[in-house]
Amino acid sequence: MSAPTRPPEGGASQLPERAQPANRTHPVPEGGGREKGTPVSFPAFFADSPTLTLRDPLAEFLGAARGGLITYTYADAVKLAGHSCPTVAGAYLATCRALRFLYPQSTPERGRIRVEFHETGTQGVTGVMASVARLLTGATGEEGFKGIGGRFDRRYLLEFGAAIEGEIRFTRTDTSAGVEVRLNLGLVPADPAMLPLLQRAAQQLASPEEAAEFARLWQDRVRRILVEHAEDEQLIMLEAV
Repeated sequence: MSAPTRPPEGGASQLPERAQPANRTHPVPEGGGREKGTPVSFPAFFADSPTLTLRDPLAEFLGAARGGLITYTYADAVKLAGHSCPTVAGAYLATCRALRFLYPQSTPERGRIRVEFHETGTQGVTGVMASVARLLTGATGEEGFKGIGGRFDRRYLLEFGAAIEGEIRFTRTDTSAGVEVRLNLGLVPADPAMLPLLQRAAQQLASPEEAAEFARLWQDRVRRILVEHAEDEQLIMLEAV
């Protein structure tokens, strides 16, 4: 697939003085961002995973974040999902890459991005992926935040079963510029030794050593997706629409 052409920037949302595009250098807060005293221990590679800084106008309006700037890490997606897996990693990475594409020179605007999935919310792992995309973009269905005084409405920005070519489409509501995403997680295969260990662990037959080795191999695949293939255009394929 040829490299897509960048969409034009919308004048109202261009904030060069606040520009903080998605990057791979912003560290995970010490202890994975946990509150002091909370027993959370994440794999070390979480700190090397891409991060995403967005501006949330609602957060700014209500004083939740200075300037509305909020930085999300992979650890945030894991806290939401309750686990770390290739699906969560793929959805997180795809959203980061898509928003960085749509806002090449300015900070993405949370709550001003429409997200559409080709499959229904109950098909496969679509629901899991949507929860991650929702976390980062603020997009919700009809059950979402209704806004304040006609502003900050987050409803009807998340759709399933959409008539799109890719797996996911992200669209800026201010400029209508969009990008479709396809994921090829098979490009980063699991270690062959993992499957038999998974079967034993799932049946509660694994020894402590086997269970630990399974978990290590499982997270190593996630690490390779997020760290070694973070910019791989064959893993996360983008096409402007």
